[in-house]
Amino acid sequence: ATLLTPSEPFPVKMAVLAQAALLLLCAVVVASDHTFKKGDKIPTYVNKVGPYFNTHETYHFYSLPVCRPEKIVSRSLTLGEVLDGDRMAEGLYDIRFGQNKDTTELCKVQLSPSDIQQLSDAIDDLFYFEFVIDDLPVRGFIGQLEEHLLDLPTTHKVFLWTHMHFHLEYNGKQIVSVNVTEKEAEVELPFLSGEDERFEVTYTYSVSWSESKLPFKHRGLHGKKFFPTTLEIHWLSIINSAVLVVLLLGFVSIIVARAVNNDLTRYSLPDDLDLDHDVNDEQGWKMVHSDVFRFPEYKSLLCACLGNGAQFLTVALCVVFLAVTGWFNRHRHHSMTTAVILLYVGAAFVSGYISNTFYIQMGGETWAWNTMLTAGLFVVPFFLGWSIINSVAWALGSTQALPATTIVLLLLVWLLIGFPLTVVGGIFGKNNAGIFDSPCRTKKSAREIPVSPWYRNVGMQMLIGGFLPFSAISVELYYIFATVWGREHYTLYGVLMLVFFILLSVTGCITLALTYFQLSGEDYRWWWRSFVSAGATGLFVMSYAVFYFQVRSNMSGLLQSVQFFGYTFMACYAFFLMLGTVGFFTSLYFVKYLYRNVKLD
Repeated sequence: ATLLTPSEPFPVKMAVLAQAALLLLCAVVVASDHTFKKGDKIPTYVNKVGPYFNTHETYHFYSLPVCRPEKIVSRSLTLGEVLDGDRMAEGLYDIRFGQNKDTTELCKVQLSPSDIQQLSDAIDDLFYFEFVIDDLPVRGFIGQLEEHLLDLPTTHKVFLWTHMHFHLEYNGKQIVSVNVTEKEAEVELPFLSGEDERFEVTYTYSVSWSESKLPFKHRGLHGKKFFPTTLEIHWLSIINSAVLVVLLLGFVSIIVARAVNNDLTRYSLPDDLDLDHDVNDEQGWKMVHSDVFRFPEYKSLLCACLGNGAQFLTVALCVVFLAVTGWFNRHRHHSMTTAVILLYVGAAFVSGYISNTFYIQMGGETWAWNTMLTAGLFVVPFFLGWSIINSVAWALGSTQALPATTIVLLLLVWLLIGFPLTVVGGIFGKNNAGIFDSPCRTKKSAREIPVSPWYRNVGMQMLIGGFLPFSAISVELYYIFATVWGREHYTLYGVLMLVFFILLSVTGCITLALTYFQLSGEDYRWWWRSFVSAGATGLFVMSYAVFYFQVRSNMSGLLQSVQFFGYTFMACYAFFLMLGTVGFFTSLYFVKYLYRNVKLD
């Protein structure tokens, strides 16, 4: 290990700290080969509890009045596990490989009135528990509620399940399946009137083993499923969406291509051959050739948006590629979360490069300020939103609140790796920017823009430019929400890749068409318009999120609501930046193509 001393130069200290942060981020738990001999103790960890319908509202298992060791020993976790709210600790269950165990007492717990109230509230909220046995998660409920509404008076009973039966299956020397049955013994929780009264509960467990022919590589895919598995390959819906999108793209492409070709042919004819030519009647996109490349207002903000959008596009493409090639599966717990963070930090170079390249080409002078704006355009709002969410989770005692060490680690990763990469990318972009490749000269005085009809204003363009790409992904969007905010396991990465490229194609095609119609109306302010009209899909996704929360899910409560709307809003913001960048670059190359192929005076 390298020790930092006061005499070390500051750059050396920063380099060592950056190296340490990157090693911590990339660190993984070195897993064993999961082989055991008869009688070996199986590693058993208790993890978390939480309401069944609130997927991201979780608490430590030992926050309930249950059996616990005198000293709680926590397990080392990966970054993805910590971010997902896992807080594993060693359990009291003594499970030996290949050895059955009859009913065995785990411990006795003296429940106070407040303990009984806590358990009653948890059972009423459908709390489930999660254990991890040999890296296989097992889940079950902690009790059940009985209400007899037809009885007079209405009866209300709360039962606590006090026995757990673990059934494990093995193939050779390896465990391939673990299930738990928690309904074999129950006690009714009484009402205690005095604070000094106690109710004794005895917790027990048993273990059984059986041999299986299930291969080890398919471990965890067999046996009782606690969460519903409804995600199947929805080819009919995907094919339907794909056909509609292809037809839409075809129609729009044909219409725009014919219109552009007619314009290019008409504008390229010599005046003496154009019999119908009248100078006073000339109109269309050719009339704004001296203004179409006039740089927009707030160009630094636009360049920062383009840099961040290019960064998110890079991350999305890499994640889809890794998913299709089999990097993410249920055996690599939370690996996608860790991969997204690593890719986002690494792609910071792309954001700085793209942003400063365009900023310098647009005549910008304060490139350092532009780099700072690019670095903080998404990170700062995300940090503020995350601070509110984390504070709510911390106040409610949820495991979704990140530990201080994880917060410091993530800050170090961004400050020592992500931010410097943005600066380095910005320097490369500044030095390699060159001049803006404009087919037309821009006049000093701006042309007056004619009054446009209502269907060509910004709002209508955002409505059209956002709705059509959203309609292409609306079917798949439900499955993504059901995975992120539900209990499903998403494995249809091939379908996801198909839908993602359909989304990019539709966004580019629709934005191109909207830009053409805008220029045909002699409105040359296409820079920001192309960005916001393409990025408007993020607004439709946010609207769908509200619908999903209210209609399609059973989520409730302060913590779950704050997490859902907070993180979904930030995801839609990233979506807005990414698709806005796609729309802008599509329009940029289209506009250059138009004016490069027309005869100008």
